[in-house]
Amino acid sequence: MHDESPRPLPSSAPFAESFPGLRRRGFLAATAVTGAASLGALALTGCGGGARDGGSGGDGKPKRGGRLRAAFAGGGAGETLDPHLSNLFADVARAKALFDKLADYGADLSAQPRLAEKWEANKALDRWQVTLRKATFHDGRPVTAQDVLYSYRRIADPKKAFRAKASLEPIDLDASRPTGRRSVEFVLKRPTAEFPNVLAAFGAYIVPENATDFDKKPIGSGPFRFVSFAPGRSAVFRRYEEYWDGAPHLDELEFIVANEESARVNALLGGQVEYAHELNPTTARAHEGRGQIGIVRLRNSAMQAFCMKTDRAPFDDKRVREAFFLIADREELVRGALSGAGEIGNDLFGKGYEYYADSLPQREQDLDRARVLLKKAGAENLKVTLDTSAVAAGFTEAASIFRDQAKKAGVTLDVKMGSKDSYWNDILDGGTLCCYRSGAMPIESHVSQRLLTDSTTNATKWKHKDFDALYQQVQSTRDKKERAAVYERMQRRLYTEGGFLVWGFADWILGTARTVKGVERKAPANTLDWARFDKVWLA
Repeated sequence: MHDESPRPLPSSAPFAESFPGLRRRGFLAATAVTGAASLGALALTGCGGGARDGGSGGDGKPKRGGRLRAAFAGGGAGETLDPHLSNLFADVARAKALFDKLADYGADLSAQPRLAEKWEANKALDRWQVTLRKATFHDGRPVTAQDVLYSYRRIADPKKAFRAKASLEPIDLDASRPTGRRSVEFVLKRPTAEFPNVLAAFGAYIVPENATDFDKKPIGSGPFRFVSFAPGRSAVFRRYEEYWDGAPHLDELEFIVANEESARVNALLGGQVEYAHELNPTTARAHEGRGQIGIVRLRNSAMQAFCMKTDRAPFDDKRVREAFFLIADREELVRGALSGAGEIGNDLFGKGYEYYADSLPQREQDLDRARVLLKKAGAENLKVTLDTSAVAAGFTEAASIFRDQAKKAGVTLDVKMGSKDSYWNDILDGGTLCCYRSGAMPIESHVSQRLLTDSTTNATKWKHKDFDALYQQVQSTRDKKERAAVYERMQRRLYTEGGFLVWGFADWILGTARTVKGVERKAPANTLDWARFDKVWLA
């Protein structure tokens, strides 16, 4: 999978049945479609100052009580509450309400302890001792080391297609063992300095030992406990008073399926929901500042890029790749393809994340220099096919804009529309240039999944043994400052001659009723404060 953003699916009939007063006629027409594969989205977190939506229950403090209704795109009658199968936005938000992971990502995509109270590595970085905090499942049983190992072994089942399976690959689960009721020794197949990222992996939720049925009465250790679930329609959860991180402010949380953006927006405007996930920039601009609903923009939530195959002509010549870096007018791409809802990129993944090389100069359009490089490479009057699709918001617009930019440098781009259903598989190995996007993940994960010789989703075909060696050096380095220095070396190499032309980072946009408080406004998608309804309250 290439795009780490959950997928919304089309059709909103279940929502119309749940709220017969809503009708399709007159709905706003625009929809926002994300890419094909796995995680991106909203960010709600605890009370306090800083970037959160101020407001209070009237006395400056969070208010307890009430039911918050949240509208998400869903997956129809086949939806499940199995947290290890989470793939859509709605799946992941529901899983996060019911279950916990050992760790999760902070605002800078660094791993933060959750069910794990602490972790410590041996000198060789190939054995990690993880100590669990005192937490209980919804039926009162304590969360134990056996539950953790059962969960991870279930995820790693080769017969299953569980989301976090690849992320757990560094762990030798046969050799790993409990060292106490609340402690686990993880034995790794190789040194892994960034092992906490594995604990925070998307979908790596902890479930009770031997749990298999998650749709009738799922039991987790999360902030809300199960009340009811109608696949493709709604799910209702109630506050878990004994939650280790403090009981939620809300009495109840209801997830409602509304696949069309227009249905979610109209339900929010009509008071039938208090939260609407995934709004497009046009909708946001229409309502921002009017006071009727709140608009929240989650910065740096999705990388937007063009992917150049570095193993084939014309992009096997690094001068051609550099020329394409210089052809791009990033500001025009953000304005046109993202409707201004984002910020420019600098040909590197992870802007604002831990280890990001922000010291590199911002690359700007230089058509004269691009022409010189193309001439030196013998690539004057170059013609290239640019694969795109309506699979993700802004893809077709970005392709058209970049085609016009390239023309000014003497390059002809033939834009080819691909299937939404097969696009990500088609562009992994096929073609030479394509539109690409990714949700948030640690920079280490981006490197390991996409930029190593044996990476399974290496769409740029970046295969360099010396680069692989730098990654192994990072994972064998205990000192964080020393690791950061190696990450910078790797990023300087990618900045100079890599295959990702990263032109922007898209905002993720959500809408809330004015009564909703405690909304985090700084954390990007896929972090700890994504879908964190336990720290939200209704004024």
